[in-house]
Amino acid sequence: MAFSLPLVPTKLAAWLIAAFAPLALVIGSVSPELWIIAPVAAVALIALVVIDGLMAGGVREWQFVAPADTEVGQPCALDVHARFAGRMVGRPRAALEFDPRLGEAGKAVLGLVHDDETATHSGTTEVRPERRGTGDISRAWLRWSGPLGLGARQSVKTLDTQVRIWPDLSPVRSRELQTFLRNAQTGLIARRIRGEGTQFEALSEYEPGMDRRRIDWKASARHNHLYARENESERNNQIVFAFDCGQAMCEPVDGLPRIDRAVSAALTCSYVALKGGDKVSLFGFAQRPQVMTPFVADSRAFHRLQSAAAGLDYEPVEPNFTLALATLTSKLKRRSLIVLFSDFTDPTAAEMMIESIGRLVNKHLVLFVTIADSELESFIDEEPGDVATLARSVTADTLLHQRQIVLQRLRRMGVDVIEAPYRQIGYRLIDKYFLIKNSEAIG
Repeated sequence: MAFSLPLVPTKLAAWLIAAFAPLALVIGSVSPELWIIAPVAAVALIALVVIDGLMAGGVREWQFVAPADTEVGQPCALDVHARFAGRMVGRPRAALEFDPRLGEAGKAVLGLVHDDETATHSGTTEVRPERRGTGDISRAWLRWSGPLGLGARQSVKTLDTQVRIWPDLSPVRSRELQTFLRNAQTGLIARRIRGEGTQFEALSEYEPGMDRRRIDWKASARHNHLYARENESERNNQIVFAFDCGQAMCEPVDGLPRIDRAVSAALTCSYVALKGGDKVSLFGFAQRPQVMTPFVADSRAFHRLQSAAAGLDYEPVEPNFTLALATLTSKLKRRSLIVLFSDFTDPTAAEMMIESIGRLVNKHLVLFVTIADSELESFIDEEPGDVATLARSVTADTLLHQRQIVLQRLRRMGVDVIEAPYRQIGYRLIDKYFLIKNSEAIG
């Protein structure tokens, strides 16, 4: 639905009208008999505003275009196109109002440029969604001025446009990862991979340089010749990516919440795992479990994991690790690799987390992933020029020390730990996944 305002003053006209008040005061003080000049000039200016607005002409049609889907943290283009009646003199401008999750300000202003070939004015602005979910674009304004820049006309549209914001899959589409998957042993072509794993494949004659641990002594004794076992790489392992969706994971890292950084890394590793023949599931929790997907065993069903990850909510509460991990354990019928993305801010919350993970380690292989807190490190490295800076540095050093104690306790429990900047989390996770898979530690 759209409606137009016949005439509106521009910012220039508003400033000129406001300037007449002190001007009238000065004229009245210096020459009282000339006071009539001020109101006459004001009326003349208003008349110019009206005439200029009428000369601006009208708009034949205009439309707003937005993509139906985008990804968190990635640029999203919003377009406005308009056709005007008559010759345009002033440069038209458009404004948009939308859900703050599409952009921090919740608004955008863009100028429209004329295209001689299509006789259309068009403008584009880019926003970067900051949270997953559905972003509503509610209203749009189009304003164009006359030749003097004093009067303008305006059209307003009420929009019912929604943009679905998905997890960021740019690492999955990256040329480096696709090249790696195309050339790796667990690549795009399904085939048997010998030399790793525990599943027996065949016997081959032992040659110098081969691993002596693979010599099959019984077969060698029967044939009076050294033979080595060739095993098929482990496949069909169960991998669960578990996400803490509590308040610590809602804190931003370089503009995006930690949970979104974690989701992007997990989906990247999930794609690699599916290509490697393993099964993947997603599990999200805060005070109670949010999402638990069935295991996906085919990379063609990767979109199911993406849809489930898009449903992970942001909750400003402390997570209940006891309930969440007990629920997860009850649903797993065999030994699995559980990749837990979490963070902690105080020793009490960390103690509850350690206790719950300890029970999980008894049955499953656990990999704990956390994003390094670069803000604390910057506070520690800051030059202590005053008391406040020194106090902040000491507090940050204490928190970082407590953090390292918690991570060290997890390692002593037998939990693998990855702590790295968010840009490296995905690649570190993939490297660790291959290391665990090749060590035959999951099955």
